Amino acid sequence: MSDPKFPPEKNLPAGYEPPKVWTWEPGNGGAFASTNRPIAGATHEKELPVGNNPLQLYSLGTPNGQKVTILLEELLAAGHQGAEYDAWLINIGKGDQFGSGFVGVNPNSKIPALMDHNPKGGGEPLRLFESGSILVYLAEKFDAFLPTDVRTRAEAMNWLFWQMGSAPFVGGGFGHFYTYAPVKIQYAIDRYAMETKRQLDVLNRQLANNEFVGGSEYTIADMAIWPWYGRLALDQSYPNAGEFLSTAEYEHVVRWAKQLAERPAVKRGSIVNKAAGDPGKFLPERHSASDFDGLTL
Repeated sequence: MSDPKFPPEKNLPAGYEPPKVWTWEPGNGGAFASTNRPIAGATHEKELPVGNNPLQLYSLGTPNGQKVTILLEELLAAGHQGAEYDAWLINIGKGDQFGSGFVGVNPNSKIPALMDHNPKGGGEPLRLFESGSILVYLAEKFDAFLPTDVRTRAEAMNWLFWQMGSAPFVGGGFGHFYTYAPVKIQYAIDRYAMETKRQLDVLNRQLANNEFVGGSEYTIADMAIWPWYGRLALDQSYPNAGEFLSTAEYEHVVRWAKQLAERPAVKRGSIVNKAAGDPGKFLPERHSASDFDGLTL
């Protein structure tokens, strides 16, 4: 029986009523149907390539992927030679994330995923998934970009996990309904635009009195937040989103975003595992520092 508070003729599409039991059909999800499904596990056998470096990254140059490549480039810039890495492209539009090798590294079938073939203490290669987990692991392994003082470390971790919990509202919420959904739904856009602006205000207030997100020190928290909120503030994420959300009014976020954007390691990390665009500006795979030669950063 229909709920009188939600007359079917006002639903989208008109007349739609949720069934008692939802069932999946190929095509659910529109243009993104191939990137998700309601069950886990591999759909096909496919081994992952392994290069010569100790760290093997399997990723895509989305904001979540950029977090890790930015940190790896920052580690190398700081002189940590053990942070050399191979970055292999995982094309989620083609279902690479459902290959048996990738599922073996990340059973959740999401990028990024990392294998450390030289973990501390030796032993078998160590798998890592979830971008926040990868950032903390690498920062601790190389003792870099994560404060050791209990208070400043706690603040950096606060903001790292703020990003992990908040960004899905920006990407899967605002970004999806504003840019990618097959129809424009005012309720959805209004809801997620409001939440995105609230989050930008949270960040703006923090940066009003701090050079970096966690205070005076540049940390993995900044590297995690910048690909999402920094690029959004600079109107480099979803087309016209900067104007739509009036991101210029978040002056402290904009200041911080520009500051990080000028870091050479951020420039390099931002273009790794990009699957499309001007070949002179993107790097689908990365195996050594020389791969950046000749590219426009």
